[in-house]
Amino acid sequence: MRFKALEIAQSRQPFQPVKQEKSVQELYASNVFNDEAMQKYLDKESYKAIKNAIRNGSKINREVASHIAAGMKAWAMERGVTHYTHWFQPLTGTTAEKHDSFFEPQDGRAVAKFSGDSLVQQEPDASSLPSGGLRNTFEARGYTAWDPSSPAFIYENTSGKTLCIPTVFVSYNGQALDYKAPLLKSLQALDKAASAVCKYFYSDVKKVSASLGIEQEYFLVDKVLYNQRPDLIQCGRTLFGYMAAKNQQMEDHYFGSIPDRVFNYMYDFEIEALKLGIPLRTRHNEVAPGQYECAPQFEEINLAVDHNQLLMDLMDEVANKHGFKVLLHEKPFAGINGSGKHNNWSLITDTGINLLSPGSKPESSLSFLTFFVNTIKAVHDNADLIRASIASASNDHRLGANEAPPAIISIFIGSTLSNLMENILSGKKTDKNKEGEKTINIAQIPEILVDNTDRNRTSPFAFTGNKFELRAVGSSKNSSSPMTVLNTAMADQLTRFKNDVDALIKKKSLKKNEAILQILAGYLKDSKRILFEGNGYSDEWVKEAAKRGLNNIQDTPEALKAYISDKTVEIMTAHDVLTKEELHARYHIELEDYVKKIQIEGRLIDEMVYTSILPVATKYQKILADTVIALKEAGMTKADISAQTEVLKEVSQNLTALKKITDEMIEARKKANAIENIENKANAYCNEVRIHFDQIRSHADKLERIIDDKLWELPKYRELLYIK
Repeated sequence: MRFKALEIAQSRQPFQPVKQEKSVQELYASNVFNDEAMQKYLDKESYKAIKNAIRNGSKINREVASHIAAGMKAWAMERGVTHYTHWFQPLTGTTAEKHDSFFEPQDGRAVAKFSGDSLVQQEPDASSLPSGGLRNTFEARGYTAWDPSSPAFIYENTSGKTLCIPTVFVSYNGQALDYKAPLLKSLQALDKAASAVCKYFYSDVKKVSASLGIEQEYFLVDKVLYNQRPDLIQCGRTLFGYMAAKNQQMEDHYFGSIPDRVFNYMYDFEIEALKLGIPLRTRHNEVAPGQYECAPQFEEINLAVDHNQLLMDLMDEVANKHGFKVLLHEKPFAGINGSGKHNNWSLITDTGINLLSPGSKPESSLSFLTFFVNTIKAVHDNADLIRASIASASNDHRLGANEAPPAIISIFIGSTLSNLMENILSGKKTDKNKEGEKTINIAQIPEILVDNTDRNRTSPFAFTGNKFELRAVGSSKNSSSPMTVLNTAMADQLTRFKNDVDALIKKKSLKKNEAILQILAGYLKDSKRILFEGNGYSDEWVKEAAKRGLNNIQDTPEALKAYISDKTVEIMTAHDVLTKEELHARYHIELEDYVKKIQIEGRLIDEMVYTSILPVATKYQKILADTVIALKEAGMTKADISAQTEVLKEVSQNLTALKKITDEMIEARKKANAIENIENKANAYCNEVRIHFDQIRSHADKLERIIDDKLWELPKYRELLYIK
């Protein structure tokens, strides 16, 4: 089966995308109910109402919603749409939708109907989606409610088109059962706090928004080979697999020429993304063979998250046409680069100012310094919560391994800004930023201007010129979680900053600028231990971080505890982002998710060892044993057959050890399954079950290296990673 699959994969011709006659300008957002479409299909009152909702958070009454629904239906039906759905993001980590037809029977004929009530609110089953104990099993009622700030769009499948309406998902009691609702609340809190601080510098600023650019890394494997790997199908990663002789050590894949078959796939999904208004801009080979990346333009954070969730669905669907399977797992292949989702975050005013842009002279911009230092303080004070927001069973494999940042939360800001921070701490005044004026001059090459900071790919949270890049987010993660945490932490910090500055001005009669600098210096003194400019991959940094008192939380069950700490509850409830009950529910859901993923992996390891690996190893063992016996009978001496005997011994030892450790894992899994308390169960799976996985794999991979290639049924790394 493996060789037949290889033959199909290797002979597969690149799927040729349909040649697009339309320009990018014509394609872009053609399937989005955007501003242009709204102006065409809505009356003035409805258009004004929806724009006010987007800009100011104003509520849309049901009567106006009915007019909007009519316009939206007309727009969608003109494009061949037959069904609509409330598109939402439950706490499963994926998207969800329930399709309803526009058409209803009336007097023996089909009539298209779509009311304002249908637009504004729907009622999916809340009992069958994760609630973390917020809902009893028998309490099924939940609501999806329209989010006007994220435009409706048409999703095209092979057989039809569906109008998708982005929504929040809440329980009957109004508790958030999704990722979007808390994200929207965190943005409101951030706007309120940041706008208040902006008044120190800009009297005309009325609103501050968070912008986000999400870089998406992923692997592609041939679908035929994928279907031969039960571990990829059920777990998204290879539970077994001996390292290919050539992996990423030649450093030739990163930014290399994109293979035709992959290029055609990229082109195809980019066209579909453009139709949905997803502003993809960048595509390239990533570090590991078979690994790639795409990245969009920056957008308002709520829309950016929606687009990334939509993009992941789109990538998977388009890959199917091209005979590929997209792997979004953080570590699908051991020993090589894992995949992340780099979240590039900044703050933008309604007047167009990037509050994290230092300009040519950051030392002279008190506004920049204010938001820059407060970001450092916010991350420092909430490092454990940020670590919790990126925690998952799959990301545990990636953090601290092969091109991934460590589990230690630190911040890189670059030498120029580091020097500036030291000046602020010492009270030293700086008139000129010499480093910011550097250039690189090469004959015949246009002048290359050097940024005020280098980039540090080993840092989990790095300043990259006019934004911060949270690099520790896993490739399969919904970015809402870390962004909700970062937004709320920043809102809380800016609120404290405003109170501290106002109190200092009142108490000491200081001028505004003097008070701001004094407070910022105090914040830097409290937070400077989190600043690190060196190699985050090094063992030396782990030791140094421990000396500084920075936490190095390796495992998800331990990391998730930050969700229910008193400090987290205080911050989240103070800004009306999440209640104590909602935080405990998320803690419970994340622990359950961890348990289920490790449980599935344990079960599949058991199954693959007993049905795929042991039978092949036993068969090869018999072949070797028969060979040794035959050679002895032929009169060969012990020395003559030493090679065959040694191989037989090695196979037998690994086979025996493999079965023994697998059986130990099975028993540990049975004990863990008997534990009712979810926290204790997660710890048992982490510390008693999962610890066997690498040992089992080690023996299985040694067998793969020894056993006759023709007998081994599972596609190997060299085959999975190098399909052209």
